Amino acid sequence: MRIYEEMFIVRPDASEEEIDGLIDQTKQIITGGGGTVDKADKWGIRKLGYRVAKRSEGFYILFQFTCGPEVIKEIERRFRVSDLVLKFMTVRIDERLKKIEKRRKQREKRAKRRPAPTASVSSGGGAPGRPTVPVADQMIAEAAAESADKER
Repeated sequence: MRIYEEMFIVRPDASEEEIDGLIDQTKQIITGGGGTVDKADKWGIRKLGYRVAKRSEGFYILFQFTCGPEVIKEIERRFRVSDLVLKFMTVRIDERLKKIEKRRKQREKRAKRRPAPTASVSSGGGAPGRPTVPVADQMIAEAAAESADKER
């Protein structure tokens, strides 16, 4: 069993009943193949990045589900022959989730090895014998003093 995301774009002039029927049909294919639907989001009508089938808008739907690869073939076959679906894309995300989890564990492991930061109390911010005022601020103050002397 693998985790997939399926994004598909339906014609914007499709009725709500047609869209709900397509969503229910897709859910039945997934559950009939032994999978589970984790999430089904209707994003609504959005502008397309480019014209598809002479349309510049589409109704976006996102599914996240777990199933075997044979179920994906059936879903994509039905989307290809459906007049409602303009575009679709299936992405396997379980590999990506595994990589993200692996990186998180590595970060936590490195954080445990790192010594805890110690709170140091500084007396003036600068090294002994050095001025604590930044050089730029000091130069501005000197220039202001010189201009004040010239005006007098």
